Amino acid sequence: MKLRIPRSRAFAGAAAACAVLVGGGTWTAVASDNDASPAVHREERIMRMDGGGAEDGVRIDTSFFTADGTDGTDETDGGPEKRPAVLLGHGFGGSKRDVQAQAEQLARDGYAVLTWSARGFGKSTGKIGLNDPDGEVKDVSRLIDWLAERPEVRLDAKGDPRVGVSGSSYGGAVSLLAAGHDKRVDAVAPQITYWNMADALFPDGVFKKLWAGIFINTGGGCERFEKRLCEMYERVAVSGKPDAAARDLLEAHSPSAVGDRINVPALIVQGQNDSLFPLDHADAMAKAIDGNGAPVAVDWIAGGHDGGDRERARVEGRITDWFDRYLKGEKGTDTGPAFRVTRTGGVSSTDGAAQLRGATSDRYPGLEAGRRELKLATGKREQHFANPAGANPPAISAVPGVGALSQLSGLGVGLSLDFPGQNARFETAALASDLRVTGTPTVKVKVKSDRDDAVLFGKVYDVSADGRQQVLPSQLVSPLGVTGAGAKDGATVEFRLPAIDHEVRAGHRLRVVLATTDLAYASPADPGAYSVSLAGDGTLSVPTASGVNTQAAPLPWWVWGLPAIGAALAAALLVTARRRATAPAPDPALAEVPLQITDLTKKYAKSADRYAVRDLSFRVEKGQVLGLLGPNGAGKTTTLRMLMGLITPDSGEIRVFGHAIRPGSPVLSRVGSFVEGAGFLPHLTGRANLELYWQATGRPPEDSRMEEALEIAGLGDALERAVRTYSQGMRQRLAIAQAMLGMPDLLILDEPTNGLDPPQIREMREVMIRYAAAGRTVIVSSHLLSEVEQSCTHLVVMDRGQLMQAGPVAEITGGTDTLLVTTEGEVSEAMAEKVAGLPGIGSAVRTDEGLLVRLDGASPSTLIGELVRLDVPLTGVGPNRRLEDAFLTLIGGSSA
Repeated sequence: MKLRIPRSRAFAGAAAACAVLVGGGTWTAVASDNDASPAVHREERIMRMDGGGAEDGVRIDTSFFTADGTDGTDETDGGPEKRPAVLLGHGFGGSKRDVQAQAEQLARDGYAVLTWSARGFGKSTGKIGLNDPDGEVKDVSRLIDWLAERPEVRLDAKGDPRVGVSGSSYGGAVSLLAAGHDKRVDAVAPQITYWNMADALFPDGVFKKLWAGIFINTGGGCERFEKRLCEMYERVAVSGKPDAAARDLLEAHSPSAVGDRINVPALIVQGQNDSLFPLDHADAMAKAIDGNGAPVAVDWIAGGHDGGDRERARVEGRITDWFDRYLKGEKGTDTGPAFRVTRTGGVSSTDGAAQLRGATSDRYPGLEAGRRELKLATGKREQHFANPAGANPPAISAVPGVGALSQLSGLGVGLSLDFPGQNARFETAALASDLRVTGTPTVKVKVKSDRDDAVLFGKVYDVSADGRQQVLPSQLVSPLGVTGAGAKDGATVEFRLPAIDHEVRAGHRLRVVLATTDLAYASPADPGAYSVSLAGDGTLSVPTASGVNTQAAPLPWWVWGLPAIGAALAAALLVTARRRATAPAPDPALAEVPLQITDLTKKYAKSADRYAVRDLSFRVEKGQVLGLLGPNGAGKTTTLRMLMGLITPDSGEIRVFGHAIRPGSPVLSRVGSFVEGAGFLPHLTGRANLELYWQATGRPPEDSRMEEALEIAGLGDALERAVRTYSQGMRQRLAIAQAMLGMPDLLILDEPTNGLDPPQIREMREVMIRYAAAGRTVIVSSHLLSEVEQSCTHLVVMDRGQLMQAGPVAEITGGTDTLLVTTEGEVSEAMAEKVAGLPGIGSAVRTDEGLLVRLDGASPSTLIGELVRLDVPLTGVGPNRRLEDAFLTLIGGSSA
């Protein structure tokens, strides 16, 4: 593998021109997941930023990624191929490692990618400046200087690389700031980020205290921030109210401060489940950049800072397409719709995950499109309520970072709490038809208070037809600071409620709640009296964005899958029918023998001389519980898969009740199996899962003998509970019950005790013993030797694909050919090897008590004589009685 070495003159040029870096770099080859993909190289380098003054000497930790031959060419004597560059920023509290996987993929897609840890994070030094234009933003410009000197990077002009910037949250904001401060940036793709940090943390003059505290703590504490930021936070946190200086400071660190200068193609990805940077931030940046004449696309994803699905694979793929179009200049690349919103289309029946689908439009509708007026009603003209002393107890809506709340709200489930006497509420009539709200609902109200300034928190609920359930979409709430509420006539205000994308079903109502407190925000601590009444035409105005069309819901797998499965089964039946036609005739002498294996052999795929199973022969009788033992790689699972007709042996024969096994053999209906776990539908009960499984077999319901299987499995009342409530032990027992449906004559269990605790293992042992007690046969493969010793009547021990010994447990553990030699002291490894090399000795393995010796022709008296001759300090010689010791002896000490 050829590694690129940074050219010394290029390095010197960058350092001289920009004075940004010191120290050397190290190259690392990054393996590809796909052998056909180009190998990625990563260069680690610490760069020094000459920020001047107190920030002089800040060191930034970077990684540089490239891949060979990404455009179908390799290095030539003229130097490496030229490619556009991408800068990838990380989220607040993270580091460059968070974006490494995306960087490697972009490198494979033909980009030179530079990642870095921002000041104060990862291995980078310096104080956190919240994307200070003179700190973090200037750092990005110096990184662009460095890229301009790289031989791999395509240039638009001397010192001007073709470069795009992307990142999430903190890194998303710096991508916008870089575009506003540095004209060399050619495209951006910010994700779940802010337009104005002051509006994010001080919306309408109300302090978002929980998120602000999370910022400080995630950054490592106030002392890790620039002094003026720390002082600002402490001042606002103590007073509970932001001042003008605080707003000015945060606005200066925001993309909005340079919004009129951001005129490059922008893909804006924003989260619907985001109480930190809600959708109106993306709306503001889209309008500003579009107003500057640059191409803009907006994508509302299902996740955000409050959790949910970030749709990483889809989003990163779209970012790559965006850069392909605007950095590589590939005009034919589809960059996706101008607007896309992800909508929840139900819950998967298999894993309980939300099913997502997109809705699109060829233009971005904003937050106001297609408004519809819904009449609000209330039992009183004016509603009176109070602000409690100390603002306690607070109402609950958004709980920062608790993703389960906002994610589930899209599925009709959520948590919210409004205390009586602390809010006003207004409701629409029941909707006559379904309504999709996309954007910002608004309502005009008149607010009166016993003080001049008041703070209210507005939210809109989706209330079910029976009134028993209310859902707060994405758990979002909007604060509103009201000035002039203490005047005689109060203050009339338009309340902009949270921007959402939410479908309200016919028969449901919308409920507007205006509360005096909210857990996530600071509100006045002094008690106060409020009254609110509807103003204007008394309507709730909701945007519908009718031009946004939802993609058709994906068909359930069984709609398209069952025909394909049916065709595959039909083809399989044709093939197996031919095989059955040539299968040997049943052997009447073996009609009552559950299993006989003769000279069974299976080679590893693509190998001419490596065997998974070789010349294996053994027989199992009715009523036996047979333990199949062997170390990893012994061939146990391969043997079981051949037994069940899942794979075909290279040679040899398997007969079940006299019938030769082929894929699809009718005799397999007498075999039940539990191999590599069982998949259950979590929302169904245990009984319903079993009934569904049996229906899929196509056999008559009366043949299932379900009650017998359930009695043996011993699940009791748990059968009527949803499987998602089951413990691991209960799931295993349900899987065993499924294998026992129809009460097959031969039951095969592969590691049935995996993941079980000791009481559950004991219960599983009793299940197997009860099943065999009626004359049926059980074959169990397990690593738990002590458990096998207690539950099995017979054993087959395999090693390296071959049979080592077969027979009753008592015979194997107590056979006269295996002797335990006890000694006064520990036997050395050298001595054990001498004993193993004696004539007539099969093996000798050291134990805590001495030696475990397997005789292979020698008599016990001969062994004793040889041990005395070798000066082994004997204290006793007798038959071995432990399965573990016998097992180790048989396999020569291999790992189980």
